Amino acid sequence: MFYAQSPKKTGLPREVVKWLQGLDLSMYPKNVRRDFSSGYLVAEIFSRYYPQDFSVHSYDKGTSLSAKQRNWSQIERSLQRQNLHLMKEVIDGAIHCKPGAAELLVQEVYTVLTNRRIRDVQGPEWDFTDQEYQELLPTLARSTASKAIKNNLRITELMAEPDINTNQRKAEVILHRHLEHKAVERVLNPGRFKVKREKANLGQLAAKNLGLSSHGDECFDSPSSKDTTSKLCSSSTWSGAAVSFKEIKVHQPVRRSLVSC
Repeated sequence: MFYAQSPKKTGLPREVVKWLQGLDLSMYPKNVRRDFSSGYLVAEIFSRYYPQDFSVHSYDKGTSLSAKQRNWSQIERSLQRQNLHLMKEVIDGAIHCKPGAAELLVQEVYTVLTNRRIRDVQGPEWDFTDQEYQELLPTLARSTASKAIKNNLRITELMAEPDINTNQRKAEVILHRHLEHKAVERVLNPGRFKVKREKANLGQLAAKNLGLSSHGDECFDSPSSKDTTSKLCSSSTWSGAAVSFKEIKVHQPVRRSLVSC
């Protein structure tokens, strides 16, 4: 199959793009994040190598969360029969259209099927957030705390895992990371935040406290003066970055159809 027009930028290495073009797929992935989230194209790729275990006709082309979950559940069962494995974190990120997840997924599928390593591929440090995009924006245009949570906690994640405590922890991690980045900006650009070097104001104290790691209740040594060292625990940071979730039940009125049966 000849693809008349390929995307200008797919986020994939050249060898992976050429590999995809040679598979004679039913459609070319113009939007990698969107087109690979359902799992249909992934199943079609595997069907080129394992036609007996990956029957394309048994997969759904829909984009709903239920269709995605059914497709990926079937893919994982077929992979187990072939003793193949894809990272669960990458699959979840692709399902929820997280930044960078689909690109990493395609590269992982490429490696599994061709036994070829891709150069310059990042490792487990992928966090599937929009941080890379935020760094490209001017400082004034970057997300606020609430916008950061909205951008990095997808509605499909809430639907797939409706547990309030789990979603609260996810939101707290996003908020904590956002505050850490703000603290770094404050240190790197003291003039913009009007931080005075002579006196330790609240902004500087907040920057020091937010410079901690996001790991639960670990403690770290942080120099508080020239000769003294004080113990600072990340629990203090978490106390200032708390997110509360509350379930709201809405009773919708019964709608009566105007058309008689």
